Amino acid sequence: MKFRKALIAALIVSASAGLAMTQPALAKGNNRQPAVSVQALSSVETETLKFMREEEKLARDVYITLYYQWKLPVFNNISGSEQQHTDRVKMLLQTYGVADPVVDDSVGVFANATLGGLYTQLVTQGQKSVLDALYVGAFIEETDIADLQKAISDTTHPDIANVYSNLMQGSRNHLRAFVGQIESLGVNYVAQALPQAEVDAIVDSPRERGGAGGGAGRGKGGR
Repeated sequence: MKFRKALIAALIVSASAGLAMTQPALAKGNNRQPAVSVQALSSVETETLKFMREEEKLARDVYITLYYQWKLPVFNNISGSEQQHTDRVKMLLQTYGVADPVVDDSVGVFANATLGGLYTQLVTQGQKSVLDALYVGAFIEETDIADLQKAISDTTHPDIANVYSNLMQGSRNHLRAFVGQIESLGVNYVAQALPQAEVDAIVDSPRERGGAGGGAGRGKGGR
């Protein structure tokens, strides 16, 4: 329990002050087109985008590592979805001219020191047993959902909110997959970062389609 509480506290998004950057206008040629102006981001939106880029990478990296340890298809399948998640946030960074914090995409490498430490903690916990590994996966998805909920409330840009909403749909599917795997082992899943009622409502509802990332309902696992 202490481990989980420490991770929850460490994964809270803390936005620091900074200058928002905008995308340069489109080049003008013989067929002149109106310059495209991108509304500047607030410092909170900028820092949240950078954090979400690496938080999605954190999920990918942990799942890649735990797949090598346990060879469970659920980790291999969802790590691919997390790659899509972090790529979508990267596209937003490019749209708004924000420097990408991922300068080295190697597994376990992070610009954010807190996320780097969490990678080590989560992998260490997940290497103890298959059940611990699945709980780590569920914890990551619960935390991601909570962070995305806050990120949506903190942005005034519809395109950013739409991407976050799609990522959250994917995270709900991933949570369904991990909880399904846990309960297939005969264990009743206990929520770690979200209210139990919210987690139960997610995992007891059907898999969502059309968003970012796969998943499955209770007892099914996989994507």
